[in-house]
Amino acid sequence: MKKFEIPDFYRSKIISKLKEHRKNEDPRKKDFSPTTLDFGPIKFLIARHFGFCYGVENAIEIAYKTVEENPGRRIFLLNEMIHNPFVNLDLQSRGIKFIMDAYGNQFVEWNEINSNDIVIIPAFGTTIEIETLLKEKGVDIAKHNTTCPFVEKVWNKADELGKEKFTVIIHGKAKHEETHATFSHSSQTTPSLIIRNIDEAVVVSKTILGETNKSEFYKYFEGKHSSNFDAAKDLERIGVVNQTTMLATETQAIADLLRETMIKKYGVENLKEHFADTRDTLCYATNDNQNATIGLKQEYADLAIVVGGYNSSNTSHLVELLEEKFTTYFISGAEKIISEKIISHFDIHTRKEKTTENYLPSKSKITIAITSGASCPDSVVDDVLNKLLSYYGETKNPEEILKSLQP
Repeated sequence: MKKFEIPDFYRSKIISKLKEHRKNEDPRKKDFSPTTLDFGPIKFLIARHFGFCYGVENAIEIAYKTVEENPGRRIFLLNEMIHNPFVNLDLQSRGIKFIMDAYGNQFVEWNEINSNDIVIIPAFGTTIEIETLLKEKGVDIAKHNTTCPFVEKVWNKADELGKEKFTVIIHGKAKHEETHATFSHSSQTTPSLIIRNIDEAVVVSKTILGETNKSEFYKYFEGKHSSNFDAAKDLERIGVVNQTTMLATETQAIADLLRETMIKKYGVENLKEHFADTRDTLCYATNDNQNATIGLKQEYADLAIVVGGYNSSNTSHLVELLEEKFTTYFISGAEKIISEKIISHFDIHTRKEKTTENYLPSKSKITIAITSGASCPDSVVDDVLNKLLSYYGETKNPEEILKSLQP
């Protein structure tokens, strides 16, 4: 796989070396068990896969090269490059301005953008409407387009489905930039519908089977379907694609439910006429990170820490998985670890940050499971490890531990 040129300050002394070791030890990614770093009074279980993925490194490389190669020019980002505050703040400190936030609120009006400006399209991609607007202004969108190849793969599959007269059902979050973009692209060629979870898939299933009326369907999915969507005929042939950062197991469960629905209505012998196989749209990095998190859950730990941006979809799903077994703290960086007694962390259920006291157990030796989202730099995870280590007296040297991992 291609090696990207990303700033050294995103690399780390501990995590980057650990990743290199695991890559050499398990090049085919068959082992999803965590790595143990035992510092004596505190032991870390580090997930097999986490942190920057291919799409994120590609986007970061393009963004920093754009700044370096265009001194004096105005450079804009459509919205957040990726969902990580550390990365976005650093890009802003280098003069890049954001046109809008993650929810579409405008910071820079479109009439202020002209053909001399550079506009970077983020890793999530963007809508057909925004692409058209920028082209009309004479902005070169191809050169500075950082859309993740795996997002584009979903778009291509949606296009294929449209050509074969299948309706596209997108498993995603309706307000997420990537789902906005996918919906915009798929709606150009075929009826499209966004569903958030298995509960919404059940509503679709009941509509297909005639167990709920169309008016209820339209009310339930208001603002989540393409214009002129006809629930009577547009759900006769369907294919499921996903926002690449969703839980892969949930996407599969949704696809399985709708597949069984089509078998129930049309018979297994007619399944291919009504349900498209779209399993190849799942992102490899999302799968690897989620499988590695499931690997963490097979071990014992006193608590778990997940590091990443609070608006990061893929990171929040790692939190969901770990919460099933461990007391889990979702933090954006080491600064959220206030002291050995107090931690400030994000609650994915209330969508608010809160403070917890006595988060570290009063034991002579504790074990902490750690992972991070696909947009979190390894250096930020290093900072978290070092902050926690600072609360304990005699601990082993990180380099000594890393050397012990070598065969």
